[in-house]
Amino acid sequence: MENKVLKGKPVADKLTEKIISEIEDIFGNTGKRPTLAMVRVGNREDDLSYQRAASNRCKKCGIDAVVVELDEKCSMDEYIDSLEKLNGDTSVTAILCFRPLPKGLDEDVIKNIISPEKDVDCFSPINLAKLFSGEKDGFVPCTPMGVVEILDFYGIDVEGKNVVVIGRSMVVGKPLSIMLTNRNATVTICHSKSKNLSEICSKSDILISCIGAGRFVKKEFVREGAIVIDVGINFDEDGNMMGDVDYDEVLEQSGGITPVPGGVGAVTTSILASQVLKAFKNTL
Repeated sequence: MENKVLKGKPVADKLTEKIISEIEDIFGNTGKRPTLAMVRVGNREDDLSYQRAASNRCKKCGIDAVVVELDEKCSMDEYIDSLEKLNGDTSVTAILCFRPLPKGLDEDVIKNIISPEKDVDCFSPINLAKLFSGEKDGFVPCTPMGVVEILDFYGIDVEGKNVVVIGRSMVVGKPLSIMLTNRNATVTICHSKSKNLSEICSKSDILISCIGAGRFVKKEFVREGAIVIDVGINFDEDGNMMGDVDYDEVLEQSGGITPVPGGVGAVTTSILASQVLKAFKNTL
C-alpha cells in the first residue's frame, strides 16, 4: 500500500536543493539574501500551520522571513497601510497575504494594491492574467503549482486525462484548472452547488479536492485506480489536521493518493521559496 502514497517530501527536497544552491551562489557574489514578508490576520489554525511550514522552509533555503500580524478585527485601512509599507520597503523581496481574508476585508480591493513584482502567490490580477494567458514572467499560485510538481515528480501525465477539481476558489481551484488545461487535460470544475457530485468525480482519472471540508471525499467518489490529490487542510475539534479526503477509506480504491499532512502542503512551501527566489533575481 505504501507505493500508493504520493508523499510531498521527496518532491520538496528536490526543489529545495536547487533553491539553496542558487541563493548561496547569489549571496557569495552579492552578500544579499531575499526576504519574504507574510501578512496574517487573526490566528486561524490553517494560517498558523502554513506560516510555521513556510518559515521553516525559508530558513532552510537561506531566505529571511518576517511576519506582519494583524488583529482579526483590523480595518481595511489598517490592512492596506501595512501592505503599502511592504510594497515600498526595498528590504522586502516578496509578500505573501494569507487568504481567504476575514469578512470586512475586501479582497477585490486589496488584490489591486499588492505590488505585482512582490506578489509571490499570484494574488494580483496582473499575475493572474499572465497565468491565464500562459505568460511565464509572472508569479504562479503556490498551492496549484505544488499539485503540478507532485504530478510531474511521480510521472503522472495529465494530457488527455479526465480531471475533476472540487473547489472553485481563486486561491486553488480556478488557477489549478487553467494550469491543467494548459497541459491538455480535460478539466471539470465542481463545487458545493454541483449536482450528482460523487457520480461526476467517480468518472475522473485524476481527482483533486480543494473544497475545505474534512474527510468529505469518500470511496464512492473515486474510480478504481484513480489518482487522488488532497489539497485540503482542515482540523477537528481536538486540533488534529486532516484533508478533504477520507484517506483510510479511499487509499485502497485509489491508484495513488497524497496524504495530509505530508502531501501537497510540503511542496507548496518549496514553491513559495522558489517564487521568492524568482522575485529576488528580478531585483539584481
